[in-house]
Amino acid sequence: MKLPSPAKLNLFLHITGQRSDGYHDLQTLFQLTDLCDTLSFSTNQQNRITITPEIASLATTDNLIFKAANLLLPYRQNDSHGVDIVLEKQLPMGGGIGGGSSNAATTLLALNTLWQCDLPLSKLAEIGLNLGADVPVFVMGKSAFAEGVGEQLQPVELDTPYFLILKPNCHVSTGQIFTDKHLTRDTPPIKISHALSLGGRNDCLDVVLKHNPDVNEAYLWLKNHGDAKLTGTGACLFLTFDNQQDAERLRASTPDKWQTWVCQGCNLSPTHIALNQWIEKNKGLLAH
Repeated sequence: MKLPSPAKLNLFLHITGQRSDGYHDLQTLFQLTDLCDTLSFSTNQQNRITITPEIASLATTDNLIFKAANLLLPYRQNDSHGVDIVLEKQLPMGGGIGGGSSNAATTLLALNTLWQCDLPLSKLAEIGLNLGADVPVFVMGKSAFAEGVGEQLQPVELDTPYFLILKPNCHVSTGQIFTDKHLTRDTPPIKISHALSLGGRNDCLDVVLKHNPDVNEAYLWLKNHGDAKLTGTGACLFLTFDNQQDAERLRASTPDKWQTWVCQGCNLSPTHIALNQWIEKNKGLLAH
């Protein structure tokens, strides 16, 4: 089974409070995109979980793909089946576009089928929340208005414009941003209708720019060309375009020191589309 694993953008990110456990309550609009990693899954008879290629800066046991596979082990129909996973990486790590969370969700969705766990999406999302607050939206597979820590999801039909995503050459520490004393933590909650019609801002932006000169430089450059926004805690920034040509034109003029991608928003995850096609094609195989 070969599945795409998409990026997301936070069209806005409001922090509405802080809990006693240190986590923050937020409201955000998750926009799924067609910019994807690709994961390939092959079951094995050795009851092992392998991931290739290895990521130099990340131990396999710390990889969210490995953790996701391990969380499904108790639900396998055949406890001798392991899985060999090949990751073709395009999404940057630590970019705020959900690459690791998306990979984890894609793994849960794939193995739920290949291992015949037959868990409903709601249970997979509950399992995925143990791996990160962004995992449930990728499991559920629809662009969504989110509350709580990001796990309370209401699917929404968003416009599907094109985006230029730009990544400065740095890594933003999410922990540093959420513990900064100057972070806005009291934005009044808004209704979903307000979010869809008026949008909002990213409450993390000012703190991210203060701590990360590289992001600040890229933000000022992008801001000269439109309404530049930060996704999550960054480091990725993005601009919205009505058509692909305008996005590609600006991409061509972007300084070489920054990574860039042009993609389109989507309301249904490419993972779910590909998985449903695979299931339809392999009905006979699954029956056995």
